Amino acid sequence: MSKVRHQSLTPATQWLKQHGVSFEERSYEYVEHGGTALAASACRLEHHQVVKTLVMEDEKAHPLIILMHGDCEVSTKNLARQIGVKSIAPCKPEQAQRNSGYMVGGTSPFGTRKQMPVYVEKTILDLPLIFINGGRRGYQVGIDPKVLTDILGAKPVECAIHEG
Repeated sequence: MSKVRHQSLTPATQWLKQHGVSFEERSYEYVEHGGTALAASACRLEHHQVVKTLVMEDEKAHPLIILMHGDCEVSTKNLARQIGVKSIAPCKPEQAQRNSGYMVGGTSPFGTRKQMPVYVEKTILDLPLIFINGGRRGYQVGIDPKVLTDILGAKPVECAIHEG
């Protein structure tokens, strides 16, 4: 039997391949509500370099994606002010799934069902390598963070709340 390792095919990995982005894969046992802390420890990564993909919406229910360090929270007040809307709140899980096409816990900013503006915490772009969800639960892809701005078109913002 050959030991060829097949890459997971998800809308996210298809998007990355279509755009010529090389990526490293890490899989782990998904646990409900384990979040990026679980992904980081299971994949032996720094929690700060694991990026969470959050689907939120403004006061008019227009969806957007914010990419944040795993060990930080999003200041929705700061984000709203920076992107020029009144308020921002997380989408309900069912709505997030309808917007992204991904199950909550497996949301990737790549290959989403709906085109949504994407925002990225500015300091993520300073990291040499980030790990972000690859389109299914328990699956991370390691990429150069420049992909987020250069190919995905994410706009840098400053809205992190550092935990602890």
